[in-house]
Amino acid sequence: MTTAETTAAAPDPTHLPPTEKLRGRAKAKWRSWLQPRLVISGIIVAIMVLIAVFPQLFVGFGHGPNTHCDLLLTNEGPSAQHWFGRDTQGCDYYTQVIYGARAAITVGVVVSAVAFVVSAILGALAGYFGGWVDAVISRVCDMAFGLPFILAAIVVLQLFNERNLWTVIFALSLFSWPGGVRYMRSAVLEVKGREFIQATKLLGASRTRIISKHVVPNAITPLLVLQTLGVGSMISAEAGLTFIGIGLTPPAVSWGLQLAAAKDYIDEAAHLLVFPSIFLTITVLGFVLFGEALRDRFDPKGR
Repeated sequence: MTTAETTAAAPDPTHLPPTEKLRGRAKAKWRSWLQPRLVISGIIVAIMVLIAVFPQLFVGFGHGPNTHCDLLLTNEGPSAQHWFGRDTQGCDYYTQVIYGARAAITVGVVVSAVAFVVSAILGALAGYFGGWVDAVISRVCDMAFGLPFILAAIVVLQLFNERNLWTVIFALSLFSWPGGVRYMRSAVLEVKGREFIQATKLLGASRTRIISKHVVPNAITPLLVLQTLGVGSMISAEAGLTFIGIGLTPPAVSWGLQLAAAKDYIDEAAHLLVFPSIFLTITVLGFVLFGEALRDRFDPKGR
């Protein structure tokens, strides 16, 4: 076969039919989402969220964290009937660990969602309006940055006589947004100088419409990725606060409480420390890797 015949036989991608071009673009888009790190971390996150929302699917309906307890079998090791052994109250530890995911992931997701909303609003206002609005918001952020995050949360939690899931969420939410505000502000400053924003202004659109319909949607992705990364940090913060006795208190069920109870039984019942530690590590790692994969997906230059 001659060179001319070979060239004629090979399809020229620039002359493909429109439907073929669309299919090629769709395949390329799907391939960009099927990165191993994104897929694996996404599966981990999905499983952990499913455990938190529907723990009964993993322990069986009718099995709660404090059912089927036997004080005579306290701290019993793992067995065929009780995969993770029993806890200090003689309860099935596998059930306890599964139910512990709910508190951790609820705190992580809710705190990150609150930080996302506050950061989006304040960052958009600071970046778009500038001037005294930017100066006030930036100085408030500077003051918040001056407070050590965990120390500030400890001080707030000490004000409550009873600490539950919502008091922990409140304390962490108070100091989780300043970094996101700066991130959003930078993105808005970049977006508001684009030509389509200037054209929208010339067409007479109001500031509210420009910000809500054009600026924020085009600047929100970096903040969304940042807060996805933050879920893992908030889960770690809740577990750390609870471990030192400042966070959740019984009868709540959480990995932090399980680790706090396990520290006195490390020699005789190491399984009390091992299993919640594994679940906590995998969950935090899953959210962090998922956030980093999303960052690489939306911002290839940042790799």
